[in-house]
Amino acid sequence: LFAPANSLMPSFPSVDEQLKLIARGIEKIVPAEELRKKLQHSRDTGTPLRIKYGIDPTGIDVHLGHTVPLRKMRQFQELGHQAVIIIGNYTALVGDPSGRDEARSKRLTEADVETNATTYLTQVGKVVDMSRAEVHRNGDWFGKMSFADVLTLCGRVTVAQLLTREDFAKRYREEKAIFLHECLYPVMQAFDSVCIAADIELGGTEQLYSFMLARELQADSVALDLAKRRMKSIRESVRRKLKSSELGVPEQRQLKSEESAASALMSRLSTNARLNQQIAVMSPILVGLDGVRRMGKSLGNYIGISEAPYEMMKKIMQIPDDVMKTYFELLTEIPLDHVDRLLSGHPKEAKIRLAREIISQYHPDSEPVTVNRSLYAEPGAYDIVGGEAKLIVSRQAIEAAARWQSEIGGEGLPTDIPEVILSRDMVQNGTLTALKLLTSLNLCTSNGEARRLIDGGGAKLGEDKTTITSHDQAIQVTDGLLVWAGKKKYCRVRL
Repeated sequence: LFAPANSLMPSFPSVDEQLKLIARGIEKIVPAEELRKKLQHSRDTGTPLRIKYGIDPTGIDVHLGHTVPLRKMRQFQELGHQAVIIIGNYTALVGDPSGRDEARSKRLTEADVETNATTYLTQVGKVVDMSRAEVHRNGDWFGKMSFADVLTLCGRVTVAQLLTREDFAKRYREEKAIFLHECLYPVMQAFDSVCIAADIELGGTEQLYSFMLARELQADSVALDLAKRRMKSIRESVRRKLKSSELGVPEQRQLKSEESAASALMSRLSTNARLNQQIAVMSPILVGLDGVRRMGKSLGNYIGISEAPYEMMKKIMQIPDDVMKTYFELLTEIPLDHVDRLLSGHPKEAKIRLAREIISQYHPDSEPVTVNRSLYAEPGAYDIVGGEAKLIVSRQAIEAAARWQSEIGGEGLPTDIPEVILSRDMVQNGTLTALKLLTSLNLCTSNGEARRLIDGGGAKLGEDKTTITSHDQAIQVTDGLLVWAGKKKYCRVRL
């Protein structure tokens, strides 16, 4: 638990201004009519809303899918509200079943989760202002629950309620297994909202059930009483640690901060017989590199925000053209009318622009590159420098784009061409058929794949990229021969 660093009375923009900023990239707000009322009450009383976002450390990378709600959280911070991040070190042990047709094949251990969690906050800090955020691990309350507490919490939710979840209902209809531990996930996620007294929760549309369950538990006196007892237990545990004579100054400071945060939450939970119910602010699901399934670590279709700029560049250039508008809307600040103009041009140029915009966010320079708008006739992230509009781009983003253009998008050669050794005994009379060459170099996994590549004109030879024209073409195999399978797979032959 970390107490927020800034306790000064915030100054809020008008409600209409806040709603305009909040609305971009949002698919659904439930219940929508309550958001204006909450914002108005917040502004009238000078009380920041508590904006919750939970993230499970199921892998070592925070990816662009995570940044959609994180970017919205940063916008709420800039409007004067309180960011509250839940590191789901206990929900991660269960695994989020949202949108899944079957249970996860592998459950993480506590050691796995702790290893992943160590880097999460550093990465989240690339989006959210961590100096003004509260951070909680839900293991702080779930880890010390008795079995009686678990029964109390589970007693507030019915099986019929759980089966209204689309993913569980689908599995039930198809007679696929729904494991009991999976049913606990939405209950745990909802109880997090009670413990931290959330006013707004951010996430994807697939989380609607959990968000609405949180509203029910926030209005449930039994669930609220359980949350109070958990906060009291956390505070008492911290106070016992503070009595140790072996603590150094940093440890004492940290524990006092945790004690203060627990006390503040206890006070908030004890103010009323029921909490103000949270509002769900939901973004559309960001699809991954395949353009179909949601971006996710377990699916391997993600772009990590800590990946090297060139790796990000290559991945972004792979996304299908028809998802570019969603990426622009959810991952950049470029005005949407300008996005439409960009997309009316050549898709490759628009995608390069998208990649530069995203890479600049996560790989900024200490002194960003600024170029005259007249030199780059494109809309985007402009700053006013000396009275003139300048385009802000990081050097690393520019270099990544130039390298991609040189190695993949243009006619240049890659700088990191892998080498594959072929036995001289394999090469009869110095030649191999095209099919045999492509499969032997592992550029194609089967003869069928090699045939399709050749039929599509994607199999090429040498630095001049001479096209292989037939499946049985005899290829003169020499040491150093460069072989291409499309634009992204290639190697040099070593004999």
